[in-house]
Amino acid sequence: MSRHRTGPSLPRPRGELSARVIGYLRDASALPDPGRAWDAEPYGDDLQLALYVCYELHYRGFTGVRPELEWDPPLLAVRAALEDRFLAALRHDATASAPPEEVLEDLLVEPVRGTGVSWFLQDRGELRHLRDYARQRSLYHLKEADPHAWVLPRLAGRAKAGMAAIEYDEFGAGRADRIHARLFAGLMADLGLDPAYGRYLDEGCAPMLALVNLMSLFGLHRRLRGALVGHFAAVEITSSPASRRLAHAMKRTGAGAAAEFFYTEHVEADAVHEQVVRREVIGGLLDDEPGLAADVVFGITATGCLEDRLGERLLADWGA
Repeated sequence: MSRHRTGPSLPRPRGELSARVIGYLRDASALPDPGRAWDAEPYGDDLQLALYVCYELHYRGFTGVRPELEWDPPLLAVRAALEDRFLAALRHDATASAPPEEVLEDLLVEPVRGTGVSWFLQDRGELRHLRDYARQRSLYHLKEADPHAWVLPRLAGRAKAGMAAIEYDEFGAGRADRIHARLFAGLMADLGLDPAYGRYLDEGCAPMLALVNLMSLFGLHRRLRGALVGHFAAVEITSSPASRRLAHAMKRTGAGAAAEFFYTEHVEADAVHEQVVRREVIGGLLDDEPGLAADVVFGITATGCLEDRLGERLLADWGA
């Protein structure tokens, strides 16, 4: 059986919640009391890993875990409690009162000199930093665009057409060798990393787990379709300039042709996607459902909040 079909191995637990969820999947041991989710740090390793493991059952699953557990009622009850804790924290921390068009305009403003991760990697990053960054980002990029595909049945008209057009590009525009997840696997190989799906889950830090969980949370719940569109807009609008800096970092350090190409591809593609997502996806959605404006803004601000947490964690680790 292929690696794709069997999925990665279950990760090591990081606390009581994740230990009990993983144990339930491995040998049907007792699940945690759902109420214990409210005692956990919402952005911490334990809750985020437990939630990530629950969500992964909707992607490729894990080796040795029965596929039927994807819709297991007791496990879904625990997942719902984990989601509620996470979502409550996000709604408290990621707030903005401006209308969507103003929030989107703010995303388009690039500083003359920035201080984030892509700026650091462009100017001072070494191969060890790039490898560490790739290990973290592999938790998303090896499933790139998959969480966003769930929103397609929840959209209509211009929003659906625009979203489908962007997803078509993300999935290689009909060419398997151009699927963005496969391009990232090539980047990892250039950097001397194992490109197997889920290989670096045990190394994924809590902020990276939270960022991937955000996509799954928004994608799996129809009521959060506006937030998913807002999240997607934030990713597409900020991707092109950041990818340009990361492409420079790959070239400067001699990371390899495939490593550099992954980001140069995103410079061009996401510059086009930014226009489509603003005018067609968000524009079409809010024309059809103007009441979702606040959810779109929430998706944008929640993404920025979690990206900031990830950047602070990586820069602190590298500084140390």
